[in-house]
Amino acid sequence: MQVFLSVAPRDARAALQFHSRLAHVAYRIGAESRLLRQNLLQCRGGILSLSDYHCPSIGKPEALCREIVQECNLRGYGGVLADFEEAASQDRLTFLEKLCGMLGRSSRRLFLPEQFALQIPGATAIICTAVSGGSFQQCLEEAVRRFGRNQVALDIQRLAMDFRLPAPSGSGTPLEQDVLQTLLRQQSPATFYSSDLCARYFTYTREGTTHFVLYDDAETIRQKIRTGHEMGLCAAFLMYPEVKDLLPALFSRQRNG
Repeated sequence: MQVFLSVAPRDARAALQFHSRLAHVAYRIGAESRLLRQNLLQCRGGILSLSDYHCPSIGKPEALCREIVQECNLRGYGGVLADFEEAASQDRLTFLEKLCGMLGRSSRRLFLPEQFALQIPGATAIICTAVSGGSFQQCLEEAVRRFGRNQVALDIQRLAMDFRLPAPSGSGTPLEQDVLQTLLRQQSPATFYSSDLCARYFTYTREGTTHFVLYDDAETIRQKIRTGHEMGLCAAFLMYPEVKDLLPALFSRQRNG
């Protein structure tokens, strides 16, 4: 299983000190269905990461596909991660279907969020690992049944969530890392590992209310990667801003992995 760091151009040099496989978060779709790019380091390989942030309707999908494939050829990209956050509108689906076919002809993958991958045959689905209920293993097994073992990749989102108990809705409050670290220092709690969720947790009480905190550290992230590898999944993506403080524990300097 290949592991990629998703990184903006400004952070690429720092990321390359620890890991050589990058998903270059430097591309978005502009007016007239043109591919827009930021300045990148002169390096080859990795994945083209494409955003649809503030993207207008994609009226010229074939022209956009050709630009993307040309960029992949120029920079030696092994595929495209379409990090789409907007709704699965018809113009996006038409574009992604054409792009998947064109990339497939050169043995390149198209990685898509799950809601898009369900509608684009041949695409690789990205499954979020920030599971706060049920079983992490079962979540991946269900994805494999839907898409096929070789068509599933991991979106390793660093989990940090505070739940006020009882939490019948199963939803909690996201925690910034500095808030989580402050809680750990202030509460000095006993921490535990959940093998079902593949995450660490602790409880604390504030103003008469019990809180349950679920979070990832370097070891739980490594375990999630190991689980994906053992299941035969094809890839995993980590966001550089989320894990930059963990890079020395996740990767060795100057090591390709």
